[in-house]
Amino acid sequence: MDIEKSTYELADRLQYIKDIFGQKGVEGVSLLESKLDEFRAREPGASFPQKVKMLAQLEDLFVFLEKKLDTELTPMDKVRIVRHPQRITLKDILEFVYDNYTEIGGQDEYSIDPSMLIARAYITRRQGDKVYNQSVMVIGQEKGHGQEFRNGGSVKPWGNAKALQYMKVAETENIPIHAYVFTPGAFPVEDYPGAAQQIARNLYEMAGIKVPVVACFSEGGSGGAEAISLADTRLMLSHGYYSVISPERAGAIESGIRQGQRAPVEMIEGCAQNLKITAEDNQAMGYIDRVIQEPPLGARPIHYDFFKCLRQEMIMATDEVYLGVRGMKLFRTMALQRRKKVSAADAESMYVRWALNEDAAERLVWRRYTKFRNMARTACLDKTSFSMRMAESVQQMSWATYSYLRYELMRAYGEKLKGFMGEVEAEARVVAEKMLRPLKRFSGKGKGVDTQTIQKLTELSCPEEGTCLAGDWDEGYLSPKGREDRAVTCPNAATHGCLDLWAPDLFGDFAGVCQYCGHHFPMEYQWFLNNVLDKNSIVEFNAEIEATNPLNYPGFDQKLEAAKKKLNLKSSCMTFETSIDGLKVVVGMLVAPFRGGTVGAAEGEKFIRALSRARKKHYPFLAYVHGTAGIRIQEGTNGVIQMPRVTMAVRRYAEAGGLYLVLYDTNSYAGPVASFLGCSPYQFSVRSANIGFAGPGVIKETTGTDIPPNYHQAYNALARGHIQGIWDRREIKKNLVQAFQTIGGRNLYYR
Repeated sequence: MDIEKSTYELADRLQYIKDIFGQKGVEGVSLLESKLDEFRAREPGASFPQKVKMLAQLEDLFVFLEKKLDTELTPMDKVRIVRHPQRITLKDILEFVYDNYTEIGGQDEYSIDPSMLIARAYITRRQGDKVYNQSVMVIGQEKGHGQEFRNGGSVKPWGNAKALQYMKVAETENIPIHAYVFTPGAFPVEDYPGAAQQIARNLYEMAGIKVPVVACFSEGGSGGAEAISLADTRLMLSHGYYSVISPERAGAIESGIRQGQRAPVEMIEGCAQNLKITAEDNQAMGYIDRVIQEPPLGARPIHYDFFKCLRQEMIMATDEVYLGVRGMKLFRTMALQRRKKVSAADAESMYVRWALNEDAAERLVWRRYTKFRNMARTACLDKTSFSMRMAESVQQMSWATYSYLRYELMRAYGEKLKGFMGEVEAEARVVAEKMLRPLKRFSGKGKGVDTQTIQKLTELSCPEEGTCLAGDWDEGYLSPKGREDRAVTCPNAATHGCLDLWAPDLFGDFAGVCQYCGHHFPMEYQWFLNNVLDKNSIVEFNAEIEATNPLNYPGFDQKLEAAKKKLNLKSSCMTFETSIDGLKVVVGMLVAPFRGGTVGAAEGEKFIRALSRARKKHYPFLAYVHGTAGIRIQEGTNGVIQMPRVTMAVRRYAEAGGLYLVLYDTNSYAGPVASFLGCSPYQFSVRSANIGFAGPGVIKETTGTDIPPNYHQAYNALARGHIQGIWDRREIKKNLVQAFQTIGGRNLYYR
């Protein structure tokens, strides 16, 4: 036995315990420290057998107290465990879980993004005399052991793009994906392709990946975790955490401190407790399928038995996904029942072929959708009466029947008939042209050209006014700011020479737009309802779905009730059918005054139901984002799970042929932009909008750098490809009609 080495290892374990419990003054820590000092003092004068005996006793004490301290861990202690440099990393997992691997897409600090590690690995399984090497694509964040160049696992947009690329490679090669989540959150930069936009793309594509995805969580921070974790099976390490926001950031928001200041320790500890971030909490809420037990105080590279356990769990999870969608139902059920009786240690004893045919792949995607659709359904309050629910069910059945008859059955035969008639008509025109050509020579000059028509087609429609942006707004709604008898100075007056504007004119006839430079002042969401949509055309639905406090977050019930009473809304989302210049459309609107337009379980559920309604009625869908500050942090993972949930609903609607268009106004940030809003191929913005993944304060806190004042402005979003156009507020109605007609075609639904 190497006494010196063993002593050093014990000292290292002691320092690790101190790091985890910090300055909390845990009694067991001081006992271990005193016993280690006592051993060091007695060790020089003791004989070798005595040293071995004392060392064995000291190690037993360490084991005993580590187990005891493990039962006393708070959620914030677990956060410190996951962030510790000695925590296992993805490279450790590749070394000890898989039989061989090749890292691809770049290595270490020379990678395009060293925070994202991708490897092609295989697992060797033996059954009798046969040996099977089963390939798998391993994707995950790599924090390294104190390697600063890896950004602590905070992945930049191009790192997530690299992950998506190799997910598609795995789909092409028909091999499963193992995703390991080791991130405090995505790196908040908007450089192309943009943090929010790339996460949205990842979610949209993962929703339809036709190979099994198994995700294992260690540290799951908000949108950065969701970028690779939309999985068929989600496992979580027992000392890990999965949260909508870091406890420190939540504490800063709750305490209302200024940028650069640190929230009180008690506030941070309380937020970690209230957000329900642990593995047990997330499993109880249904967002994690199984918890993998770790050694006391967390898994480190020295815990070789833990890697064996992790290997068995990943194999079992992958097998279960394949068995769940493949083969005859009878044999599939029998295999799954047998699988559950097999202990983790014997997981490799039953060989399962990791390959899917086309039908099984379709079942896999459908099961993935239903899995996430059923999440968080109890995290909001639905006060719809039983009679109303029955009426809605009958309505939906009638819509589905009508849609099938008109768009499926009739189209199948109608397209053939239409094509045949088109060919006959084309041939008839050729014959008629040849027969009538001699007659045209004796018919004299043709019909005179309509000069007025030419003038209308080649000139401005209202050249005498110089502009077509007259303030023809519905007088049923007038902004409260338009009732004030005062002059308003444009922010660009110093640089553009704008003159002051009278408030009733600015917020009335001018729709909040400076007549000299075009600067857009913020307007209320009611302006959109009254001046863009057809009068008396709004039919709201799902209004009884109400935002609640599913985590019983302290003090949040009162804040919610105040917002509901003030705005006469039950959530930050309104869903309704309406028409724009006679065009029928379903709208999902996020209202900024209601808790910043944040999204929780109620908003996600309303969006999903609205998308389902639009799909069944074959209407286009407009997401009007008056403003959103992101995911509602007080709902914890009940909120962040809306990112994959709603994105999957958007994909289902779009794949059925739906036209999904997004229009941003005011400020739009974080989770919604990084998921179900950002995944649309047709995103537009009002000139006043700011769009991005994280606000200036979060970027400063995360990266340590100041950003330019115009960093999130719509023109920068357009330049990096996030949005496809910027609209003047006075032209919203005209541009929406044009977009629906040109993008959607004649029937405004099928592409």
